[in-house]
Amino acid sequence: VDSNTTSFNAAISACEKAGEWDMALHLFSAMLCSKLEADTITFSAAISACEKGGEWRAALTLLSAMTKGEAQPNAITFNAAISACEKGGEWETALQLFNTMSYAQVESNTISLNAALSACARGGQLEKALHLFSMMVQSDVELDTITFSATITTCEKIGQWAKALQLYSLMTQKDIESDTIAFTATISACEKGGEWSKALQLFNVMTQRQV
Repeated sequence: VDSNTTSFNAAISACEKAGEWDMALHLFSAMLCSKLEADTITFSAAISACEKGGEWRAALTLLSAMTKGEAQPNAITFNAAISACEKGGEWETALQLFNTMSYAQVESNTISLNAALSACARGGQLEKALHLFSMMVQSDVELDTITFSATITTCEKIGQWAKALQLYSLMTQKDIESDTIAFTATISACEKGGEWSKALQLFNVMTQRQV
């Protein structure tokens, strides 16, 4: 790798970490104008910067340009692009990108599945969200707080209080820390289902844990 490419990559990554997506794209353009070849690290850092800045269209433009060149997208690249679409409310595109990972022979992980799941939940595609959760359970992918929070929220939206409570119990069994979203969604699901005593129990647990 050219030393100048390495320098640009470091600078773009720094902008990404600082949330300066516009500066990251400026450096990316300057790099291309300098006739330097962007590699996987370059694209991934620039797409991640766009994701953090909520610029999903720019993220997709970069990913499209990447697939036309020699740089190969990896899990980090796809995860950032899927997350960008999730934040932008583009659940269909997020799901398409997630499905593209297998065709590109890139293994999905907890981050990519969580982003796709959250995108479906936010977009009202509740059955698709639950399907993704089932995929995670059946695979070796690690479940975390985000996984459960997004899925419990999905159950709350469709009035499945028993399923929400079951997921909360599973979360506790796996010793995964419950956050405010998980507690609130489970309590709300129980309230909607007329299970006020269970809702009150959860509220007391939430208060005791100072969540």
